[in-house]
Amino acid sequence: SDDKKAKAATSSVLTKFTQNQIQEMKEAFTMIDQNRDGLIDVSDLKEMYSNLGTAPQDSVLQAMVKEAPQMNFTGFLSLFSEKMSGTDPEETLRNAFQMFDSDNTGYIPEEYMKDLLENMGDNFSKDEVRQTWKEAPIAGGKVDYNAFVSKIKGKEQDDA
Repeated sequence: SDDKKAKAATSSVLTKFTQNQIQEMKEAFTMIDQNRDGLIDVSDLKEMYSNLGTAPQDSVLQAMVKEAPQMNFTGFLSLFSEKMSGTDPEETLRNAFQMFDSDNTGYIPEEYMKDLLENMGDNFSKDEVRQTWKEAPIAGGKVDYNAFVSKIKGKEQDDA
C-alpha cells in the first residue's frame, strides 16, 4: 500500500541524519512553512521572502517548488539528503590521515601524530591526546590510521 511505502521512505530518510540535524531541519522547515499547514508551497515561499524584504517573481518561486509543489517535511529531508549524499565522513577522515602518510604505508608515526593533534587545527590538550591514545591502534610506535578511522566511526575492523 502507498501508506506503507511512505512510512518506509520516511524511516530511510530519517536514518541519514542525526537527531540534531533532524531538529535543525524541522526548525528550518517550520520557518519556511509560513501558514503552518505542514506543507511548503509557493504561497509559503512568497510570504517568507516578503518577510525578508524581497519579492522574487512568481516564475522563480514556481521553479523552486517544481519538483514538489506541496512539500512535506519528509520531502524536505529527502531533498537535503540527496544534496548531502556522496560525502562519506569515513572516506574524508581516511583521506585526511593519508595526507600525513607520505610513504602511503597506512601508518603515521606516533610522535608525529601527537604533534599534529597538539599543534594543528583544534589543538588537542595533553589530556585529550592521552584520551585519544587510549583508543588508538598503536603498534611499534606507529598509528594504524585505517583501523583508527574505523574505530572512530564505530566500526570494528576484522583482522585481515
